[in-house]
Amino acid sequence: MASMAQTFFFLFILFFSFLPLNSFSLQNRASHPSSLIQSTCNATTYYDFCVTSLASDPAGPAASSVRSLSVVAITIAASNATTTSLIASILANKTTDPSLHALLNTCAVKYAEAKEALRSALRALGEESYDYAFIDVSAAAEYPSVCRVLFRQVPRLTYPPELARREEGLGKLCRITLDIVSLLNN
Repeated sequence: MASMAQTFFFLFILFFSFLPLNSFSLQNRASHPSSLIQSTCNATTYYDFCVTSLASDPAGPAASSVRSLSVVAITIAASNATTTSLIASILANKTTDPSLHALLNTCAVKYAEAKEALRSALRALGEESYDYAFIDVSAAAEYPSVCRVLFRQVPRLTYPPELARREEGLGKLCRITLDIVSLLNN
């Protein structure tokens, strides 16, 4: 019975992890993003991804400054890291393979560390320490890559596609966040 509850919980988390980037929830907001979102995202590496991400969060269209958009971007990235850590933990608990269990637990820890680095970036933004915010977001972008590298070292194990997809998403979120934080130093 516990296994069924865990499966339901996993599916519940998985479903809701897609909502922020789900096209039907973004149609109205992303089709008419604010001029601040458009101009800010114009200075990022992934314009479309930036607009979609920032417009998907209710705080994005309400933002009144580049600084407040950077907070939104960090918050979205932290949410991704938190959910991915949880997914990795659930996957670890579902496997009977000790090697896979250990790798997935390591992944969960790395995503949790990414979340903590992003929280630190939020604190740095609050103190207007933009260089430190930049460093913290950069660190958050690197933590998940450890997970992928560890899976490459054990060829018989496959890097879970959901983790690969979420790692890419977090990488893009961190990249646009870095681009936005860079605007604050100008």
